[in-house]
Amino acid sequence: MAEFGSKKEKVVSKNNNYSFLINNIGEILEEGRKKAIQSVNNILVQTYWEIGKQIVLYEQEGKERATYGENLLSNLSKDLKLRYGKGFGISNLQYMRLLFIKYQNHQTRSGNLSWSHLIELLSVEEDLARSFYEKQCLHDKWSVRELKRQINSALFHRIALSKDKKGVLELSTKGQIVEKNNDIVKDPFVLEFLNIPQNYKYSEKELEQKIIDNLQLFLLELGKGFAFIGRQYRITLDNNHFYVDLVFYNRILKCFILIDLKIGKISHQDIGQMNMYLNYFKKEESNKDDNPPIGIILGNEKEKVTVEYALGGITNNVFVSKYKLYMPDKKELQEKLNKLLNEE
Repeated sequence: MAEFGSKKEKVVSKNNNYSFLINNIGEILEEGRKKAIQSVNNILVQTYWEIGKQIVLYEQEGKERATYGENLLSNLSKDLKLRYGKGFGISNLQYMRLLFIKYQNHQTRSGNLSWSHLIELLSVEEDLARSFYEKQCLHDKWSVRELKRQINSALFHRIALSKDKKGVLELSTKGQIVEKNNDIVKDPFVLEFLNIPQNYKYSEKELEQKIIDNLQLFLLELGKGFAFIGRQYRITLDNNHFYVDLVFYNRILKCFILIDLKIGKISHQDIGQMNMYLNYFKKEESNKDDNPPIGIILGNEKEKVTVEYALGGITNNVFVSKYKLYMPDKKELQEKLNKLLNEE
Protein backbone atom coordinates (compact mmCIF):
# COMPACT_ATOMS: atom_id res chain seq x y z
CA MET A 1 0.00 0.00 0.00
CA ALA A 2 1.03 3.61 -0.59
CA GLU A 3 1.67 5.64 2.52
CA PHE A 4 0.63 9.15 3.46
CA GLY A 5 2.75 10.44 6.36
CA SER A 6 2.57 7.97 9.22
CA LYS A 7 -0.77 6.47 8.15
CA LYS A 8 -1.32 3.88 5.46
CA GLU A 9 -3.57 5.10 2.69
CA LYS A 10 -6.79 3.15 2.38
CA VAL A 11 -7.46 1.57 -1.01
CA VAL A 12 -10.96 1.91 -2.43
CA SER A 13 -12.11 -1.25 -4.25
CA LYS A 14 -15.25 -1.91 -6.27
CA ASN A 15 -16.86 -3.34 -3.16
CA ASN A 16 -16.43 -0.07 -1.24
CA ASN A 17 -19.29 2.38 -1.42
CA TYR A 18 -19.10 6.04 -2.34
CA SER A 19 -19.39 7.34 1.24
CA PHE A 20 -16.35 5.24 2.15
CA LEU A 21 -14.39 7.03 -0.60
CA ILE A 22 -15.52 10.43 0.69
CA ASN A 23 -14.51 9.53 4.26
CA ASN A 24 -11.06 8.35 3.14
CA ILE A 25 -10.44 11.54 1.19
CA GLY A 26 -11.62 13.58 4.18
CA GLU A 27 -9.18 11.80 6.53
CA ILE A 28 -6.27 12.35 4.11
CA LEU A 29 -7.20 16.02 3.67
CA GLU A 30 -7.50 16.61 7.41
CA GLU A 31 -4.16 14.94 8.06
CA GLY A 32 -2.51 17.04 5.36
CA ARG A 33 -3.97 20.29 6.70
CA LYS A 34 -2.78 19.50 10.24
CA LYS A 35 0.74 18.89 8.97
CA ALA A 36 0.66 22.06 6.88
CA ILE A 37 -0.44 24.18 9.85
CA GLN A 38 2.20 22.58 12.08
CA SER A 39 4.88 23.16 9.46
CA VAL A 40 3.92 26.83 9.01
CA ASN A 41 3.89 27.31 12.80
CA ASN A 42 7.34 25.75 13.19
CA ILE A 43 8.78 27.96 10.44
CA LEU A 44 7.14 31.08 11.97
CA VAL A 45 8.48 30.35 15.48
CA GLN A 46 11.95 29.53 14.15
CA THR A 47 11.92 32.79 12.19
CA TYR A 48 10.98 34.76 15.32
CA TRP A 49 13.74 32.97 17.25
CA GLU A 50 16.29 34.07 14.62
CA ILE A 51 15.00 37.66 14.79
CA GLY A 52 15.27 37.58 18.58
CA LYS A 53 18.83 36.29 18.25
CA GLN A 54 19.79 39.19 15.98
CA ILE A 55 18.34 41.72 18.46
CA VAL A 56 20.24 40.19 21.39
CA LEU A 57 23.52 39.96 19.43
CA TYR A 58 23.17 43.60 18.42
CA GLU A 59 22.58 44.62 22.05
CA GLN A 60 25.63 42.66 23.16
CA GLU A 61 27.76 44.25 20.47
CA GLY A 62 27.25 47.59 22.16
CA LYS A 63 28.49 49.85 19.33
CA GLU A 64 25.30 51.84 18.89
CA ARG A 65 23.63 50.82 22.12
CA ALA A 66 24.35 54.18 23.75
CA THR A 67 22.64 55.94 20.85
CA TYR A 68 19.47 53.86 20.87
CA GLY A 69 19.39 52.68 24.50
CA GLU A 70 15.89 51.71 25.64
CA ASN A 71 14.45 53.00 22.35
CA LEU A 72 15.98 50.17 20.31
CA LEU A 73 12.78 48.10 20.10
CA SER A 74 10.68 51.21 19.47
CA ASN A 75 12.91 52.26 16.55
CA LEU A 76 13.05 48.71 15.23
CA SER A 77 9.28 48.45 15.37
CA LYS A 78 8.77 51.64 13.34
CA ASP A 79 11.36 50.78 10.71
CA LEU A 80 10.37 47.13 10.29
CA LYS A 81 6.67 47.99 9.99
CA LEU A 82 7.49 50.57 7.30
CA ARG A 83 9.52 48.04 5.34
CA TYR A 84 7.69 44.74 6.01
CA GLY A 85 4.21 45.63 7.27
CA LYS A 86 2.37 44.32 10.34
CA GLY A 87 3.67 41.86 12.92
CA PHE A 88 6.50 43.97 14.31
CA GLY A 89 4.89 45.77 17.21
CA ILE A 90 7.10 46.53 20.22
CA SER A 91 5.39 43.82 22.25
CA ASN A 92 5.96 41.20 19.54
CA LEU A 93 9.63 42.16 19.25
CA GLN A 94 10.01 41.89 23.02
CA TYR A 95 8.67 38.34 22.88
CA MET A 96 10.97 37.44 19.97
CA ARG A 97 13.91 38.67 22.03
CA LEU A 98 12.71 36.71 25.06
CA LEU A 99 12.21 33.59 22.91
CA PHE A 100 15.91 33.55 22.10
CA ILE A 101 16.98 34.38 25.66
CA LYS A 102 14.83 31.67 27.26
CA TYR A 103 15.44 29.05 24.56
CA GLN A 104 18.98 29.76 23.38
CA ASN A 105 19.21 26.11 22.41
CA HIS A 106 16.10 26.11 20.21
CA GLN A 107 16.04 22.29 20.23
CA THR A 108 14.88 22.38 23.88
CA ARG A 109 11.69 24.11 22.71
CA SER A 110 8.81 21.90 21.64
CA GLY A 111 7.77 22.24 18.02
CA ASN A 112 4.15 21.44 18.98
CA LEU A 113 3.48 24.79 20.64
CA SER A 114 2.07 27.70 18.67
CA TRP A 115 3.45 31.24 18.84
CA SER A 116 0.39 32.20 20.93
CA HIS A 117 1.22 29.43 23.44
CA LEU A 118 4.83 30.61 23.59
CA ILE A 119 3.78 34.21 24.29
CA GLU A 120 1.89 32.99 27.38
CA LEU A 121 4.86 30.85 28.47
CA LEU A 122 7.34 33.69 27.99
CA SER A 123 5.26 35.86 30.33
CA VAL A 124 6.24 33.47 33.18
CA GLU A 125 9.44 34.83 34.73
CA GLU A 126 10.48 31.79 36.79
CA ASP A 127 12.25 29.08 34.79
CA LEU A 128 10.91 26.23 36.96
CA ALA A 129 7.31 27.38 36.56
CA ARG A 130 7.66 28.01 32.80
CA SER A 131 9.12 24.55 32.26
CA PHE A 132 6.20 22.99 34.18
CA TYR A 133 3.55 24.85 32.17
CA GLU A 134 5.25 23.91 28.91
CA LYS A 135 5.32 20.19 29.81
CA GLN A 136 1.77 20.22 31.17
CA CYS A 137 0.47 22.08 28.13
CA LEU A 138 1.87 19.33 25.90
CA HIS A 139 0.63 16.50 28.18
CA ASP A 140 -2.92 17.80 28.46
CA LYS A 141 -3.15 19.53 25.05
CA TRP A 142 -4.23 22.85 26.59
CA SER A 143 -5.62 25.55 24.36
CA VAL A 144 -4.07 29.01 24.70
CA ARG A 145 -7.03 30.04 26.85
CA GLU A 146 -6.59 27.04 29.16
CA LEU A 147 -2.85 27.67 29.46
CA LYS A 148 -3.46 31.32 30.36
CA ARG A 149 -5.98 30.32 33.03
CA GLN A 150 -3.62 27.79 34.62
CA ILE A 151 -0.78 30.33 34.72
CA ASN A 152 -3.05 32.99 36.24
CA SER A 153 -4.30 30.54 38.89
CA ALA A 154 -0.69 29.69 39.87
CA LEU A 155 -1.19 25.97 39.26
CA PHE A 156 2.54 25.23 39.50
CA HIS A 157 2.89 26.86 42.90
CA ARG A 158 -0.27 25.24 44.27
CA ILE A 159 0.98 21.77 43.35
CA ALA A 160 4.64 22.44 44.17
CA LEU A 161 3.92 23.52 47.76
CA SER A 162 2.73 19.99 48.56
CA LYS A 163 6.08 18.49 47.54
CA ASP A 164 9.71 18.43 48.68
CA LYS A 165 12.59 19.99 46.72
CA LYS A 166 13.13 16.86 44.62
CA GLY A 167 9.41 16.72 43.86
CA VAL A 168 9.37 20.38 42.80
CA LEU A 169 12.28 19.87 40.42
CA GLU A 170 10.64 16.76 38.93
CA LEU A 171 7.40 18.70 38.55
CA SER A 172 9.22 21.39 36.56
CA THR A 173 10.97 18.94 34.23
CA LYS A 174 8.23 16.34 33.72
CA GLY A 175 4.98 18.13 34.51
CA GLN A 176 2.41 16.56 36.82
CA ILE A 177 2.05 12.85 36.24
CA VAL A 178 -0.98 11.38 38.01
CA GLU A 179 0.21 8.18 39.66
CA LYS A 180 -1.13 8.25 43.21
CA ASN A 181 -4.17 9.54 45.06
CA ASN A 182 -2.79 12.85 46.34
CA ASP A 183 -1.61 13.81 42.83
CA ILE A 184 -5.15 14.98 42.08
CA VAL A 185 -5.57 17.05 45.26
CA LYS A 186 -4.80 20.77 45.25
CA ASP A 187 -4.92 23.11 48.21
CA PRO A 188 -6.46 25.47 47.41
CA PHE A 189 -8.69 24.70 44.43
CA VAL A 190 -9.33 27.94 42.55
CA LEU A 191 -12.92 28.48 41.35
CA GLU A 192 -12.73 32.06 40.08
CA PHE A 193 -14.60 31.01 36.91
CA LEU A 194 -17.81 30.68 38.97
CA ASN A 195 -17.90 34.50 39.12
CA ILE A 196 -19.35 34.57 42.65
CA PRO A 197 -18.80 38.01 44.25
CA GLN A 198 -16.45 37.81 47.22
CA ASN A 199 -18.93 39.22 49.75
CA TYR A 200 -22.01 37.44 48.39
CA LYS A 201 -23.72 35.08 50.87
CA TYR A 202 -24.26 31.94 48.79
CA SER A 203 -25.58 28.53 49.79
CA GLU A 204 -24.07 25.09 49.19
CA LYS A 205 -26.85 24.47 46.66
CA GLU A 206 -25.94 27.65 44.74
CA LEU A 207 -22.25 26.71 44.79
CA GLU A 208 -23.04 23.27 43.42
CA GLN A 209 -25.25 24.70 40.67
CA LYS A 210 -22.54 27.18 39.67
CA ILE A 211 -20.06 24.30 39.35
CA ILE A 212 -22.50 22.31 37.19
CA ASP A 213 -23.06 25.38 34.98
CA ASN A 214 -19.27 25.65 34.54
CA LEU A 215 -18.50 21.94 34.52
CA GLN A 216 -15.92 22.08 31.71
CA LEU A 217 -13.83 24.63 33.63
CA PHE A 218 -14.26 22.70 36.87
CA LEU A 219 -12.94 19.56 35.14
CA LEU A 220 -9.92 21.57 33.98
CA GLU A 221 -9.28 22.64 37.57
CA LEU A 222 -9.62 19.05 38.83
CA GLY A 223 -7.00 17.85 36.35
CA LYS A 224 -6.49 15.05 33.88
CA GLY A 225 -8.61 11.93 33.54
CA PHE A 226 -11.85 13.05 35.21
CA ALA A 227 -15.31 12.06 33.96
CA PHE A 228 -18.50 13.43 35.50
CA ILE A 229 -20.87 10.78 36.89
CA GLY A 230 -23.57 12.75 38.66
CA ARG A 231 -24.71 15.27 41.26
CA GLN A 232 -26.66 14.62 44.47
CA TYR A 233 -25.82 10.94 44.15
CA ARG A 234 -28.21 9.10 46.48
CA ILE A 235 -27.04 6.57 49.04
CA THR A 236 -29.66 4.67 51.05
CA LEU A 237 -28.69 3.05 54.36
CA ASP A 238 -31.25 1.62 56.83
CA ASN A 239 -33.99 3.42 54.92
CA ASN A 240 -32.18 6.76 55.36
CA HIS A 241 -31.15 8.74 52.30
CA PHE A 242 -27.81 10.55 51.96
CA TYR A 243 -26.59 12.56 49.00
CA VAL A 244 -23.03 13.03 47.69
CA ASP A 245 -22.77 16.48 46.11
CA LEU A 246 -20.60 15.52 43.11
CA VAL A 247 -19.34 12.16 41.85
CA PHE A 248 -16.60 11.70 39.24
CA TYR A 249 -14.56 8.80 37.93
CA ASN A 250 -10.84 9.12 37.19
CA ARG A 251 -9.76 6.85 34.34
CA ILE A 252 -6.06 7.14 35.24
CA LEU A 253 -6.41 6.17 38.89
CA LYS A 254 -9.36 3.88 38.03
CA CYS A 255 -11.54 4.93 40.93
CA PHE A 256 -14.53 7.02 41.92
CA ILE A 257 -13.91 10.56 43.24
CA LEU A 258 -16.53 11.89 45.65
CA ILE A 259 -16.67 15.63 46.35
CA ASP A 260 -18.63 17.24 49.16
CA LEU A 261 -19.02 21.03 49.15
CA LYS A 262 -19.10 22.95 52.42
CA ILE A 263 -19.78 26.57 53.30
CA GLY A 264 -17.79 27.73 56.30
CA LYS A 265 -15.50 25.59 58.42
CA ILE A 266 -15.10 21.87 57.76
CA SER A 267 -16.06 19.86 60.83
CA HIS A 268 -15.17 16.39 62.10
CA GLN A 269 -18.76 15.35 61.28
CA ASP A 270 -18.13 16.24 57.61
CA ILE A 271 -15.05 13.98 57.58
CA GLY A 272 -16.96 11.14 59.26
CA GLN A 273 -19.76 11.46 56.72
CA MET A 274 -17.30 11.30 53.80
CA ASN A 275 -15.70 8.21 55.35
CA MET A 276 -19.14 6.57 55.36
CA TYR A 277 -19.71 7.49 51.70
CA LEU A 278 -16.37 5.93 50.74
CA ASN A 279 -17.17 2.70 52.60
CA TYR A 280 -20.45 2.49 50.70
CA PHE A 281 -18.87 3.15 47.29
CA LYS A 282 -16.10 0.65 47.97
CA LYS A 283 -18.63 -2.09 48.70
CA GLU A 284 -21.64 -1.22 46.54
CA GLU A 285 -20.52 0.87 43.55
CA SER A 286 -16.91 -0.01 42.65
CA ASN A 287 -16.17 -2.84 40.24
CA LYS A 288 -13.68 -5.52 41.25
CA ASP A 289 -11.02 -3.94 38.99
CA ASP A 290 -11.52 -0.47 40.49
CA ASN A 291 -9.17 1.02 43.06
CA PRO A 292 -10.59 2.30 46.37
CA PRO A 293 -12.59 5.55 45.98
CA ILE A 294 -11.24 8.96 46.95
CA GLY A 295 -13.13 11.59 48.91
CA ILE A 296 -12.43 15.33 48.73
CA ILE A 297 -14.17 17.72 51.12
CA LEU A 298 -14.05 21.24 49.70
CA GLY A 299 -14.68 24.12 52.07
CA ASN A 300 -13.83 27.81 52.17
CA GLU A 301 -12.33 27.40 55.66
CA LYS A 302 -10.52 24.60 57.46
CA GLU A 303 -8.90 24.34 60.86
CA LYS A 304 -5.65 22.43 60.63
CA VAL A 305 -5.72 20.80 64.09
CA THR A 306 -9.37 19.71 63.85
CA VAL A 307 -8.77 18.19 60.42
CA GLU A 308 -5.61 16.42 61.58
CA TYR A 309 -7.33 14.75 64.52
CA ALA A 310 -10.50 13.95 62.56
CA LEU A 311 -8.48 12.20 59.83
CA GLY A 312 -6.38 10.24 62.32
CA GLY A 313 -6.96 6.49 62.06
CA ILE A 314 -9.08 6.71 58.88
CA THR A 315 -7.87 4.17 56.33
CA ASN A 316 -9.97 5.48 53.45
CA ASN A 317 -8.64 8.13 51.04
CA VAL A 318 -10.13 11.28 52.56
CA PHE A 319 -8.66 14.68 51.67
CA VAL A 320 -9.67 18.11 52.95
CA SER A 321 -8.97 21.16 50.79
CA LYS A 322 -9.93 24.80 50.68
CA TYR A 323 -11.41 26.50 47.65
CA LYS A 324 -10.96 30.12 46.65
CA LEU A 325 -13.35 32.20 44.57
CA TYR A 326 -10.59 34.51 43.33
CA MET A 327 -7.09 34.15 41.93
CA PRO A 328 -4.41 33.48 44.56
CA ASP A 329 -1.63 35.92 45.41
CA LYS A 330 1.21 34.58 43.24
CA LYS A 331 3.82 36.66 45.04
CA GLU A 332 2.83 35.11 48.38
CA LEU A 333 2.88 31.59 46.88
CA GLN A 334 6.31 32.26 45.35
CA GLU A 335 7.67 33.36 48.71
CA LYS A 336 6.36 30.15 50.32
CA LEU A 337 7.90 28.05 47.54
CA ASN A 338 11.26 29.83 47.84
CA LYS A 339 11.21 29.19 51.58
CA LEU A 340 10.50 25.50 51.00
CA LEU A 341 13.31 25.17 48.45
CA ASN A 342 15.78 27.04 50.67
CA GLU A 343 14.89 24.90 53.68
CA GLU A 344 15.39 21.74 51.65
